[in-house]
Amino acid sequence: TGAQQSATVANPASGASPDLLPHFQLEPEDVYIVKNKAVSLACRATPATQIYFKCNGEWVHQGDHVTQHSTNRSTGLPVMEVRIEVTRQQVEKIFGLEEYWCQCVAWSSSGTTKSQKAFVRIAYLRKNFEQEPTAREVSIEQGIVLPCRPPEGIPPAEVEWLRNEELVDPALDANVYVTPEHSLVLRQARLADTANYTCVAKNIVARRRSASAAITVYVNGGWSTWTQWSGCSTSCGRGWQKRSRTCTNPTPLNGGAFCEGQNVQKTACTTLCPVDGAWSEWSKWSECGAECTHWRSRECSEPAPRNGGRDCHGPELDTRNCTSELCTHAAPGAEDVALYVGLVAVAVCLVLLLLVGVLVYCRKKGGLDADVADSSILTAGFQPVSIKPSKADNPSLLTIQPDLSTTTMTYQGSLCPRQDGPAKLQLPNGHLLSPLGAGRHTLHHSSPAAEGADFVARLSTQSYFRSLPRGTNNMAYGTFNFLGGRLMIPNTGISLLIPPDAIPRGKIYEVYLTLHKQEEVRLPLAGCQTLLSPIVSCGPPGVLLTRPAILAMGHCVEASAENWSIRLKKQSCEGTWEDVLQLGAEPCTELYYCQLEAQACYVFTEQLGRFALVGESLSMAASKRLKLVLFAPAACPSLEYNIRVYCLSDTQDVLKEVIQLEKQLGGQLIGAPRVLHFKDSYHNLRLSIHDMPSSLWKSKLLASYQEIPFYHIWSGLQPFLHCTFTLERLSTSTCELACKIWVWQVEGDGQSFTVNFNIAKDTRFSDWLVPDEVGTPALVGPSAFKIPFLIRQKIISSLDPPGTRGADWRTLAQKLNLDSHLSFFASKASPTAMILNLWEARHFPNGNLSQLAAAVAEIGKQDGALFSEAEC
Repeated sequence: TGAQQSATVANPASGASPDLLPHFQLEPEDVYIVKNKAVSLACRATPATQIYFKCNGEWVHQGDHVTQHSTNRSTGLPVMEVRIEVTRQQVEKIFGLEEYWCQCVAWSSSGTTKSQKAFVRIAYLRKNFEQEPTAREVSIEQGIVLPCRPPEGIPPAEVEWLRNEELVDPALDANVYVTPEHSLVLRQARLADTANYTCVAKNIVARRRSASAAITVYVNGGWSTWTQWSGCSTSCGRGWQKRSRTCTNPTPLNGGAFCEGQNVQKTACTTLCPVDGAWSEWSKWSECGAECTHWRSRECSEPAPRNGGRDCHGPELDTRNCTSELCTHAAPGAEDVALYVGLVAVAVCLVLLLLVGVLVYCRKKGGLDADVADSSILTAGFQPVSIKPSKADNPSLLTIQPDLSTTTMTYQGSLCPRQDGPAKLQLPNGHLLSPLGAGRHTLHHSSPAAEGADFVARLSTQSYFRSLPRGTNNMAYGTFNFLGGRLMIPNTGISLLIPPDAIPRGKIYEVYLTLHKQEEVRLPLAGCQTLLSPIVSCGPPGVLLTRPAILAMGHCVEASAENWSIRLKKQSCEGTWEDVLQLGAEPCTELYYCQLEAQACYVFTEQLGRFALVGESLSMAASKRLKLVLFAPAACPSLEYNIRVYCLSDTQDVLKEVIQLEKQLGGQLIGAPRVLHFKDSYHNLRLSIHDMPSSLWKSKLLASYQEIPFYHIWSGLQPFLHCTFTLERLSTSTCELACKIWVWQVEGDGQSFTVNFNIAKDTRFSDWLVPDEVGTPALVGPSAFKIPFLIRQKIISSLDPPGTRGADWRTLAQKLNLDSHLSFFASKASPTAMILNLWEARHFPNGNLSQLAAAVAEIGKQDGALFSEAEC
């Protein structure tokens, strides 16, 4: 539709100069007819003898031309200017066939020249917008797109936007821009963007306004941090303490959702009552001494002062002169006789103690330990390998002699020993948490509730107790000796394996294992760092073992060397977190090592303490596993029905906490959990609901989707992130719910949940709410291991030395797919023990002992000496 360039049609006379052809100084231009006003077209040419307009291929009548003649002063050539008027009726006459156009044709003695075409159009602007903006309610920082398609018009309408009747200028606000399709885009909604928005279309004919669209930017409430626990309500005995939080981080605005959950928490507390000391009864008077005095004593023990009570006042010893009748003097030489008798008695006692010590030592060397009795219990597990049970006439294999030197053990002094290197810390004898009494100690396999309370009470006397969870729900504890054992926190995948001989013989430790909630422990993260595992404590801290214990815990990382840098962190006694190991790199200390598998990691540590696995992404392809879980109320008395979609780190402990939380809320699972790979792409997680039958249900969500911010998920420090979809039944008789929930990350993969559920009686997914792990939190001695004790000792003694044809511990590691850790195993005194310990940690309680036995037997066939020993 653009104007055409001037075209010269030359029919010059013979010998005419082309310079004398007419050329246009003024050509007609495109015009619009507004309403019924005629428009004027003009052209001017020199030299020209005649000029006429031609419109739509027909000559305009000569009488419709207005002609003006003049002369160019500089050239002396004639100049001719012509004007015509075009009316609306002339244009409408051919409307619909083609566009109306006109051009000038100028003559001179040398020929003719045509001007460009000028198009004449009737201008208009229709009243109705093809698409108008609509009112919306959006969350703060969410993007907004307000569409606008202006009415049809000639010339095309220009579009501008008004906010509360004031012009929106994208040049002054970087958060705003207008698309080529005239849509107004707010990149991130701000509170100031709450306003009425109007789309305005205008051209030379008219100015049209769309209906105003009200945009409300709301802010969902967020909880502040918890206040400190208040003091106990009583100064003596049982009371209460509480803490609170407010929905002010941020405060809900413009109809935003209020915070879910409690704003006040209360817990029981017990303040120990002070007990003042009181004297016991006086003892009897002693015999009258050589100096004619005798004495008596008493003790401040009925009761002894405790919990800050006052001590007894007064003397402990009372002396007085004897009466004259009781005052006697010893005969000369009597003191010497008593001295000699005493020395003889002491000598006899020393001889008897020496004999007892020799007997104990001989019996201890002749057997193993008193806590392992019948060896048939230990050897039963390896019968598939044709290892024969011990003969009854071999007393050294049938029973293990008792260890009469067993004492309790504690770490006294600083819990953070200074070390110049990886040297072991020598621990003195003494009580650990409480005396166990004299004689043979029985190691229990589990602790009843009363013992749990007693254990926590004893822990409360230690300085590190302040950082441990209150209560025993996420704690396991037990008493262990050189036979080792295992602690487990059910349904979390967290366990601590204490291998045999990790605790010195003759010592007994009380050991605990705890799982921390993220709000209990502050773990600082920097940059792209993220928490990949639960935060786990085992202790008491500061205690060193003679062999590494193995801490097992889940993680949620899709590990790859090119995408991740993963570190094991340990918290020092000063409260700072330190990197003790970088996975994939050469370990800088022999105290720690980590075996990372698809779902869990196994940490070898010779120092107990608080651990966590932290990762730092090296590229945007790094991803974490999220577990998506849907819950809804088990009962629905009202028309409103809520679906909660949790986005959890894919570890068992977090799922356990959510299940316990939903049980308290009365929720039920309405879909099998799904796994989503969440990438480090800085994009939020979006959730939306679709395909609900509109005749039965409607969504009360104002926006098309909900979002969970990227960093809230990526940090891993907020365990129970979820979105709630509020639905409404149109009738109380509606019990069937059918819909689809989409969960996706922008520019990432997504998951969809197809929900078909009976809200009144559906229990198809109730099995997910049943704990999948049952067992005893504490197992001590042989019951904690799959491999029998004596068989284990035989394997270690056979495979530790280098064997012929490579039949040693290296072959066992290769058969168990552990050959990537040979350098770590070789750094230990018994590589075979490390391999068996890791096998126990990975396969308890469901490991296939027969496969391990077959691997050992296959190695035995390579080495005849080993095979013959295995047959013994």
